[in-house]
Amino acid sequence: MLLYLLALNPTDSVTEGFLPAARGLGLDVTLLTDQPAAHHAVYGADTDVEVLECDVRDFRAVITRIAGHRPPGALFTNSDHLQTPAALAAEYLGLPGKSWQAALRTKDKAETRRRLAAAGLDHVWSRELAAGQDPAAAPAGTDVPYPCVVKPREGVASEDVVRVDGPADLVRRCQEIQGRRPGAALVVEEYLPGELRTLETLGDGRSRQVLGGFRTRLSPPPYFVEERLTFVPAHPVAAVDQVLAQLDALGVGFGACHTEFVVHEGRARIIEVNYRAIGDQCDLLLADLLEVPLFELILRVHLGESLPADLGARRGWAARLDYPCARRAGTLTAAPEPAELTVDQVRLTYRPLRRTGESHPLHHTNRDLLGVVRAIGPDQDAVDRAVTGFLAGARWEITP
Repeated sequence: MLLYLLALNPTDSVTEGFLPAARGLGLDVTLLTDQPAAHHAVYGADTDVEVLECDVRDFRAVITRIAGHRPPGALFTNSDHLQTPAALAAEYLGLPGKSWQAALRTKDKAETRRRLAAAGLDHVWSRELAAGQDPAAAPAGTDVPYPCVVKPREGVASEDVVRVDGPADLVRRCQEIQGRRPGAALVVEEYLPGELRTLETLGDGRSRQVLGGFRTRLSPPPYFVEERLTFVPAHPVAAVDQVLAQLDALGVGFGACHTEFVVHEGRARIIEVNYRAIGDQCDLLLADLLEVPLFELILRVHLGESLPADLGARRGWAARLDYPCARRAGTLTAAPEPAELTVDQVRLTYRPLRRTGESHPLHHTNRDLLGVVRAIGPDQDAVDRAVTGFLAGARWEITP
């Protein structure tokens, strides 16, 4: 059976997760991408993955490419940007897939707010700023609640997400983002206080299972760079029920979903819904931690299979990810090598995300991450000691 996998740039989720899972399921893989050279560079000449160029952001181009190639058995993407075109193409081709309406509702942050408000589940003050619209004349008069947050309407990974504290700051930040993204619509919405958490779910369109979640430590304001994620096997039941009800209102229930939310005064309030598996190697950690074939399960759903009633997930173990982050622009001149360690029953993995000798500006986003430390162990104290010890002995140097 042939799996068509849609992707933009290469990611660890695809390279280390979904491609090995596809091989394990005996699937042939044709990867459609607008960046074929980047994927060839990662997979090498000996890969069994067929890589074809395609404008994967356009569902019509995807349908045409598949129709003129080999018959599809399944169509899948783990990209935020490609969920809607993949869902549209899958529906046209008669393949299992997500509702394109749900994919659109979750990708478009303004539409997410409208949908949840219309369902009576949560009302967040929110206004759209169209591409090129003068921020000094919009979003609207004096009713903006400060502090508030400005973000691209269809952005990802904390890119150009910033907290603002007053009218002049709002205009300045909007203009800065518009300068970098002239074609992007923006959303201005109220700041939602509370500790950032995630809920990781997996569904087959009929049933849905909660895999757990994370507590997220963010960089200091005004930016929202994720610096640490600590696994939480079960958030409070009331909060989970509220989040799941909001996902139902959005139509989310097929495949993997990564939802970010806060809890404030007893209310679980969604920050954003990413209708795909969690990234930045959290998915790799989750599969190891729970000892479930997570990537195969996700692909099986897209093959039309039902989820087992019990995934057989391991319980009682702890996990944490830390992301050493650049604090200034410059050239990375010293950094640890990749590592695989066992410390007091804790399995610790370090992977660099930036090579020495590379020069970068300071983005104030996840693009500033220098590496990722992920650790799994029998209890949280042991995991925390192992990660803290590794970070204390490691050195990252950035030369201006």
